[in-house]
Amino acid sequence: MSIWVKAGIFVGGMAASTLGVKLLTSKTAKKVYSHTTAAVIRGKDCVMEGVTKVREGCDDIVADAKDINEKRADAEVIDIIEDRADTVEEEFSGEEKDN
Repeated sequence: MSIWVKAGIFVGGMAASTLGVKLLTSKTAKKVYSHTTAAVIRGKDCVMEGVTKVREGCDDIVADAKDINEKRADAEVIDIIEDRADTVEEEFSGEEKDN
């Protein structure tokens, strides 16, 4: 490759990059960037509303699950107490018969 071809490629690259910078910094391009950014922000807000609704639903589910587990634990304690009371009653009535 001759030096003139290399110089031509270099100058062409410089011209293309200068033109690209001019196009990217033009008023029209800035307007497009602003509208695109605004659309992205609106999309983000919409997604965050959905996320908030899902979180609220999950919080309700967790609260219901905790209530169910508390009721279950209370029922198990009552069953244990009733079983123990029956055992004590049987032991006590057995002692009365012996006397």
